[in-house]
Amino acid sequence: MWQQNYTPVADSLAVSTLLASLPIFVLLLLIGIIRKPAWIAALSGLGAAMVVALGVYQMPVETMLSAVGFGAAFGLFPIGWIVYWAIVLYRMTVDTGKFEIIKDSIGGLTDDRRLQALLIAFALGAFIEGAAGFGTPVAVAAAMMTGLGFSPFYSAGICLLANTAPVAFGSIGIPIFTLAGITGLPLLDLSAWVGRICAPVSLFVPAYLILVMGGWKALRGVMPAAAICGVAFAGTQFYVSNYIGPQLTDILSALAAIISLVILFKIWKPADVYVLEGAEASVTPKRHSAAATLQAWSPYLFLVLFVLLWGNDAIKAFLNQATTIIAWPGLHNLVERIPPVVGAAAPYKAEFAFNLFSAAGTACLFATLASMITLKISPAKYVSILAATWRQLFLSMVTIASVLGLAFLMNYCGATATLGLAFAATGVLFPYFSAMLGWLGVFLTGSDTSANALFGNLQVVTANRLNLDPILMAASNSSGGVMGKMISLQSIAVAAAATAMATSEEAKLFRFTMRHSIFLASVLGLVTTFYAYVL
Repeated sequence: MWQQNYTPVADSLAVSTLLASLPIFVLLLLIGIIRKPAWIAALSGLGAAMVVALGVYQMPVETMLSAVGFGAAFGLFPIGWIVYWAIVLYRMTVDTGKFEIIKDSIGGLTDDRRLQALLIAFALGAFIEGAAGFGTPVAVAAAMMTGLGFSPFYSAGICLLANTAPVAFGSIGIPIFTLAGITGLPLLDLSAWVGRICAPVSLFVPAYLILVMGGWKALRGVMPAAAICGVAFAGTQFYVSNYIGPQLTDILSALAAIISLVILFKIWKPADVYVLEGAEASVTPKRHSAAATLQAWSPYLFLVLFVLLWGNDAIKAFLNQATTIIAWPGLHNLVERIPPVVGAAAPYKAEFAFNLFSAAGTACLFATLASMITLKISPAKYVSILAATWRQLFLSMVTIASVLGLAFLMNYCGATATLGLAFAATGVLFPYFSAMLGWLGVFLTGSDTSANALFGNLQVVTANRLNLDPILMAASNSSGGVMGKMISLQSIAVAAAATAMATSEEAKLFRFTMRHSIFLASVLGLVTTFYAYVL
């Protein structure tokens, strides 16, 4: 068994951290400065991670290759699986002309681009995040907004910014369940603290979204909608997370926001006229019969129905009977983690859950099959849509597989733990950097669930050493992680694929989201510090 070493260079945490961060520097350099497409940056970052694993951490070649393969497999399934079927669903509505009816129905509620962003990117996206997660909300919402006339860049950027508030409770609360399982801390206490950290930020995210879109002038025109959306979502998020649990936090919060906005649209509209850069001009929506509108929306209604069914405990247990747990060859229990990352030296598991039937992507697949019937799509046309979607997503799949291969390799060679220990060495400033550690974890893995599995126990160990509340510090990992989602190359790839964005614009999208990601993560760090030392 190969044992990890978190200070492999001269037993120095500082020097080891510098070398461990080399793959991240490569990613940032290529996509943020040199402006290379995401798939090139991802493959280059993976190459740098392989050099670090072999040359710095002395990881055996076979183990290194196995870790890369494990990560790439996880990137393609379940993440790539979800993205693929979500885009198939969207293309079905476009190719049949039904998306025009969807556009008209939304335009009947409001033709204001700012309000459409609140309704689709924030509220509807949060609902899908709560039900499915793992890239589905960005894929669906960004595709819908592009269809409504938003430019691909703004569709992707706005949806990535909006997909922050709900991430910690995504996919029926999976990140919180993972955190509780890793740390052994009480589930409801963790849920409550995550809600207390996230709710104050969720309160102003809708307003922040509009501010980014068009500045103060744009925000002033729709302040009532931004305020009502934020209060409805954040208030429900705080209550449900504290008094009910993590499973329904996002779903109920999003429903509260959607209902509040729809009611508001019936009695109020902005006094000003706003034109979004790069967006197609709004046209007067056509009127359609209730039957035609219902048929057009049926794919997304099926999506919600099947995702909720897949989230039902009884149905999930039934579907999971067909799940195969694969002990990843050449990796499972062949790497040993050591303190302080874990309480005592223990083998590092590497089990791949091939849950084809219970995966959220399969729920999307069933939604496409049901939609094929309601939209009257022939089998031949359905197959052509599948092929066209695969061609559209190929480079995005390369990006996702490469990024997850990089992330898993850094996890198993010990580089990510080295970076975590560097954050943990910040002493009295740790409550702030605790949230930033979660942010780093999601940036690397693209998943709040994975970041909690990666750093949750380290947060608890460090909190106990510094006489801080371990529940608060563990919760800050999940809370801070939500702001790393928008800059993860996995998320960038999903957004770019959903909007058919030019690969040359992916670097621009990364730079656009980076500054907002750092700012919002810092706000969460300050909220955590307030709770730790003031409240």
